[in-house]
Amino acid sequence: MMKLLIVLGSMSVPLIFAFGIDDDAKNFPYIPMDHSASDYISRTQDDPVARLQKRINRGQVKLDYEPNQAGYLPAVLKALQVNVDSQMLVFSRTSFQSYRISTKAPRALYFNDSVAVGVVQGGDLLEFAALDSQQGVNFYTLDARKSAAPTFVRRNEECVGCHLIPGTLNVPGLMVSSVITAPEGLLRFPGGGLIIDSRTPIEDRWGGWYVTGTTGTVQHRGNAVAPDPDRPNMLDLRGTQNLTSLSAKFNTDNYLAPTSDMVALMTLEHQTRMTNLITRIGWEVRIAQKNGELRESQARLDFLTDEIVSYMLFAGEAKIREPITGASTFTRTFQKRGPRDKRGRSLRDFDLQTRLFRFPLSYMIYSQPFDSLPDIAKQKIYRRLYDVLSGKEQDPRFGALRAEDRQAILEILRETKPGLPSYWKADSQSPAVAQCSVNASCN
Repeated sequence: MMKLLIVLGSMSVPLIFAFGIDDDAKNFPYIPMDHSASDYISRTQDDPVARLQKRINRGQVKLDYEPNQAGYLPAVLKALQVNVDSQMLVFSRTSFQSYRISTKAPRALYFNDSVAVGVVQGGDLLEFAALDSQQGVNFYTLDARKSAAPTFVRRNEECVGCHLIPGTLNVPGLMVSSVITAPEGLLRFPGGGLIIDSRTPIEDRWGGWYVTGTTGTVQHRGNAVAPDPDRPNMLDLRGTQNLTSLSAKFNTDNYLAPTSDMVALMTLEHQTRMTNLITRIGWEVRIAQKNGELRESQARLDFLTDEIVSYMLFAGEAKIREPITGASTFTRTFQKRGPRDKRGRSLRDFDLQTRLFRFPLSYMIYSQPFDSLPDIAKQKIYRRLYDVLSGKEQDPRFGALRAEDRQAILEILRETKPGLPSYWKADSQSPAVAQCSVNASCN
């Protein structure tokens, strides 16, 4: 039914179906979502939208309705603690309200670490994807019309047709993708797209999205369409790069913000796969435990641990070749939301000069779904992370992690992450990194 965070562009070559999709289809085969260990369809939800509905039912929260195009949106964003400056705009005609979406009326998306909100101009419904502590992503809609009792309607069964696929690692999840569109927003290659995450080169990102911010001379696919039906894979990139205003593209007065921030998009791109990996390892371990097959599943658990730790540490991250600057306050406000150590450092600090984050370990380590992982999975992740960060493991995939990066991440986590195993703090008064990382020089 719905695609909240959707398939989106290419430039001058035909689209492949998705970045890494062949490996994902092979490495993350389908697992039953109705298994009693996960019980995705019928289990009681534990996510931000479900918790908000309970507060509304108790009279603790009232959603104010603004008698204009905004409707419930401002009140919902405030109640879910989602900042307006996270706004991103999609002009590809996707989602079940696609007939209302175009380059002149893009769909707006807003997000934080645990929930995403979608709204279409003149649409009938607001769309929600909310991260559950165990189940993965739950999907909801809210009637856009004013109501005496606004109610979020769960849409899991309808939405998993698009949100439980190899691109989401075959668990209920999210994806951000890149497609080619015609000038009105119709897909030139229906069903095709590049699924984007932190490993995807900037040049391949943001087709079908409006993007504000600067990338220097590095060209991306945002803000561009393919106008010639005889050359459907050729984007017109004129006037599409380094935009700080979208007023020439459409009427931005109809939106809560005039921007579609590229730093917000890059953050979401990292977060979606990280979310799906956390969900996947949780599902597999709980099912193995329920089936009494945990001993036989150790090789599989080792593989999943390797996958999640590699991504958490940004192994294979696409290099930023020129400084990137967003066009909203997102870069500043996102950094304020997470914990900081005594030196003022946070895993949410951006770099944007050569990589996305200053300290390359995913901030999703603080998330409730990560903390809710089965203990055996979480302890294996902690052990592997420590071995890499302490210098015990010298896998070439982590060669971009300099000695000072590893030390800083260790120090930040020791002060900000509750529940770390005791061995993480055993040598906290001495240098944690015994030797320089592979392919990195000592300073």
